[in-house]
Amino acid sequence: MNCSAKACRQEAVWALLWNNPKLHTPERLKVWLACDEHRVSLGDFLSLRGFLRETVPVAEIPDGAG
Repeated sequence: MNCSAKACRQEAVWALLWNNPKLHTPERLKVWLACDEHRVSLGDFLSLRGFLRETVPVAEIPDGAG
């Protein structure tokens, strides 16, 4: 799986779990994947909007997230 950052083709090692409370129920988690280089910038983007819920290793993505 590749990083979700634009034009990045690095292997993802992090999963940024997020949701938009205006669109999603609290239990609904969306996932952006991130390499080490883009973990902070993608996380900052989601955090500024109040969307970021948790960051976990890719191997620990919860069942049903997506």
